[in-house]
Amino acid sequence: MSNTPMAANPLTRAVLEIDEYVSGLGWDQPARLFALVDTARLRAEQPSLADRLGLGDEQETTALTPIEQDEIPTGKPLDEFLGTIAWPDAVTGCALTVERLMLPPSAEAQVPKDLDEAALTKWVARHPERQEVRMTVAVLRDGARESALRLREKDSATEVLTGSELVPGLAQALTATFEE
Repeated sequence: MSNTPMAANPLTRAVLEIDEYVSGLGWDQPARLFALVDTARLRAEQPSLADRLGLGDEQETTALTPIEQDEIPTGKPLDEFLGTIAWPDAVTGCALTVERLMLPPSAEAQVPKDLDEAALTKWVARHPERQEVRMTVAVLRDGARESALRLREKDSATEVLTGSELVPGLAQALTATFEE
């Protein structure tokens, strides 16, 4: 977490830490899923894992530790995959990082009607105002949520936008992974 700015709360710090980690891997990455665990609980219950993760006693007692999960299957739609996830009680929250193409709100009126998903994806990919964006969205069991957005054209830690309502659909899908 070397360059991650100090944020107001543990969830925002976790989102920014994940964004920094994934940005170090470069662009054109697959979606990545992370479990969020309470750092103090992890140190107490699994000290050897905490040591391997470099979690010393100097970490805040309110901190969350992101733990990357196995690779997300590429042949399955993301929403279907998320519907198969069940988290153990030790997991406080989860986060997902995914890259997408995005259009500015001004382009909404230009979208042709009656396009299926594949045709719409192609249309967006050819649009001159498209932007590549990396979205990191995290949720906690208690309903808290946070997101970080990084544009490829402004690929800098100082240009990352954060907010709890930036990607509401994805946050809702992640929250559903905690429902029984």
